Amino acid sequence: MSEQPFRSGFVSIIGRPNVGKSTLLNRILGEKIVITSDKPQTTRNRIQGIHNLPGGQMVFIDTPGIHRAKSRLNRFMVDEALSSVQGVDVILFLVDGAADPEKEAPMIHEVLAGVESPVILVMNKIDLIPKGELLERMSAYSGVFPFREIFPISAATGDGVEPLVRLVYDLLPEGPCYFPDDILTDVPERFIVAEIIREKIFRLTRDEVPYSVAVVVDSFKERENGVVAIAATINVERDSQKGIIIGKKGTMLKRIGSDARQEIEQLLDAKVFLELFVRVSTEWSENSRMLKEFGYE
Repeated sequence: MSEQPFRSGFVSIIGRPNVGKSTLLNRILGEKIVITSDKPQTTRNRIQGIHNLPGGQMVFIDTPGIHRAKSRLNRFMVDEALSSVQGVDVILFLVDGAADPEKEAPMIHEVLAGVESPVILVMNKIDLIPKGELLERMSAYSGVFPFREIFPISAATGDGVEPLVRLVYDLLPEGPCYFPDDILTDVPERFIVAEIIREKIFRLTRDEVPYSVAVVVDSFKERENGVVAIAATINVERDSQKGIIIGKKGTMLKRIGSDARQEIEQLLDAKVFLELFVRVSTEWSENSRMLKEFGYE
């Protein structure tokens, strides 16, 4: 009996903001490596998640949501997403299952113009949609673009995710193991720590604040007693935003720090001493030097 070939490849997850791309990647990996929130545009960078199977390795690329970009930061985010459809082996195009296919069609055509890789349309959040409506929308999407498959899932509950992964695996070519089989992502721990802090700000503060926040980890050191000491700076664009993040008598900053520290301890499997600072970096989202400094190149 001949041995099955080892399959591997890169799989881009793209779509509008807030359709569940990061939730899907975390679900596939069985671990949280990408931050999530109910606000759009939470993800800013491309992040690779590595999923190993017997006989294969799949490298999933989570991307920022595709939207009409205004600021330099937003243009960077959209460029990150659009460039991810080039040179990959499979594209997962995520849509909110409740979205109107007719309204989604122009964006689908714009993003996928000239793409040669197989594209699977993934209809997410099916747990929120009556079955009859879902079937109607699936039928409508089949006339929008020559998708390889139209696949309904719920990233939140896991429904349909395992069969989706098997379908993607079957579309991958024979190839090498690109990463060691004991890592989940190629991004450094410092990056994930900064993202965890930013997620807590997304979840705890008012709407206008999270979009003006950039988190930079200034130091990351393990002490002799095993405690990991981390210092990070939360950059905002205005004094009023700094006041909201610090809160009355520092209560909001303490809450952000406490929630982030607990999750960072789970990530690192170690005790963590987390120190947070808040700095006003005026209009950093339009400043090319600051964007580079904060990791948005």
